[in-house]
Amino acid sequence: MTTDEKYEIGRAKLRDVHGERSLETIEALGDLGRMIIEVAYGDIYSRPGLSLRERQIATVAVLTALGRSSQLPIHLRSSLSAGLTVDELREVILQTAVLAGFPPAMNAWSTLKTIAAERD
Repeated sequence: MTTDEKYEIGRAKLRDVHGERSLETIEALGDLGRMIIEVAYGDIYSRPGLSLRERQIATVAVLTALGRSSQLPIHLRSSLSAGLTVDELREVILQTAVLAGFPPAMNAWSTLKTIAAERD
């Protein structure tokens, strides 16, 4: 597969996961955006081994553990779009808290609470 083919597959997958606005934001990053699209979405998110739902569980757990609060909201929203419930996301955060610590889990919990309130 060529780099251009991976890029187009990645663009389609990123659009499916996060929407057109996120695609535009990532593409605006230039070379970094192209790498994100090709590798994260063209190579990894497009693999058949896990469902999108399962990938979002892993992503939310890692972002919570690492305290990546700037990336967490988009992935929480995408997780809800992928079929996860707010209750399931709470469980992911609780599971992560035991292994990664309570402070990053508290931040993730607060972010999820805000996103859940937006949906209601």
